[in-house]
Amino acid sequence: MIKLFRHRKPRKVFVVGLDCAPPAVMFHTGAENPFGLKDQLPNLARLVDEGIYGPLSSSIPCITVPAWTSMLSSKDPGMLGFYGFRNRADHSYDRMTIATANAIHEKRVWEVLSEAGKESTIVGVPQTYPIKPFKGQLISSFLTPSTQRQYTHPNELRYEIDRVLEGRQYDVDVPQFRTEDKDFLLQQIQDMTEKRFAVIKYLLRQKPWEFFMFVEIGLDRIHHGMWSFWAQDHPKHEPGNPYQNAIPDYYRYLDREIGEILGMLDDDTVVLVVSDHGAKTMEGGFVVNEWLRRDGWLVLKEEPQYEGIIPFEKVEVDWEKTTAWGAGGYYARLFLNVEGRESQGKIPAGDYEKVRDELKEMIEALPDHEGKPMGSVAFKPEELYREVRNVAPDLMVYFGNLRWRSLGSFGLPDIYSFENDMGPDDANHAQNGVFVLWDPRQNYGGRYVEGLQLMDVAPTVLDLMKVQVPPDMQGKIVQR
Repeated sequence: MIKLFRHRKPRKVFVVGLDCAPPAVMFHTGAENPFGLKDQLPNLARLVDEGIYGPLSSSIPCITVPAWTSMLSSKDPGMLGFYGFRNRADHSYDRMTIATANAIHEKRVWEVLSEAGKESTIVGVPQTYPIKPFKGQLISSFLTPSTQRQYTHPNELRYEIDRVLEGRQYDVDVPQFRTEDKDFLLQQIQDMTEKRFAVIKYLLRQKPWEFFMFVEIGLDRIHHGMWSFWAQDHPKHEPGNPYQNAIPDYYRYLDREIGEILGMLDDDTVVLVVSDHGAKTMEGGFVVNEWLRRDGWLVLKEEPQYEGIIPFEKVEVDWEKTTAWGAGGYYARLFLNVEGRESQGKIPAGDYEKVRDELKEMIEALPDHEGKPMGSVAFKPEELYREVRNVAPDLMVYFGNLRWRSLGSFGLPDIYSFENDMGPDDANHAQNGVFVLWDPRQNYGGRYVEGLQLMDVAPTVLDLMKVQVPPDMQGKIVQR
């Protein structure tokens, strides 16, 4: 009876989205884990110590797109039909589409709530551009081309933001996070985040809402740009370097801002802290297309004229002789050239599985640059997802189980590289992000839970707000 009474009334929900936040930082102290900062983050530590928390397994692939949308729609990437920011439009060799908001055909939490008559405020959630109207207000994310376009809902909100920031431009992202100028990077991140929190506090004070969510991309940017300065296990780490405290300082700043926000919430509001994936040291990059070329899977019409790094799109592939090719990124997407599917397909359709298994076996047997097992993992999409929509990769690869990035370019001196072909980058993504649920009316005593998956977030929010969970959502309600 007591449990039913406690959960009878719908609650408001406030979600803190920290892009790229890893469990080691949030859930541990420095004495327990070299990355542990919990003892330096009093506000986040309170949420953990009084709440329900645990690692939140991301989507596969564990990258921003599709992870945030998978979280908030409770649909896996196969059901969503996109597997990264850029995806094959069809089975041609060069047509790609961008996974903007227009690529999303499943309802996310605030759209379900809007249909139930509830009002939401959404700030910085990826894949919210172009703007789609709903009941509430929205500021789009780092994927927005420019704030000269409509980046708010309603459109008039942009003028309120101008007044809050006293004419300073709102930043949807850091303009240049892959830079060697680390002072410039840190200043960009700090400026962006300060402006975001100023706007968030304005919205909290001035706008009605029952669901409020923001995502701070600055954490992802500082991890990618500064990880080697902090992480002692990074090959490029130099003890005592001048930027050793840059990442901890930023976490402490975030914690102070979150503390101010917590002070603005009432006892009717449940707080969630979530991340789309974690972060880990990136040891190097594996030059996937050069490796495929050396092993005869990929054939070029002519030798590239090596004058620096050459993107895959700039070389001439002999498609009639090519069996497979790949794309770069934090994970690799590999595609097979199949007869009857691709226009110049080389692999007989009946041999598809045999060839795919052979390539998967070769990838998983790869050594690293020292001849030791790399520990790569190659996934078949249909074994991961409820359904595979649109054009998925034939294999999705975590080189070194995400310790190595996939480099799709040519012109690098070896198949193992310690420089990124897209500019400086120190960290890769890790499969586990974070989940914390804190209820000001209920002290859970820091209950640690395992087995959480990011698709569990949406049904949990809806359950807290007493809105019926759509039956096709794939996640489960986190038990309280």
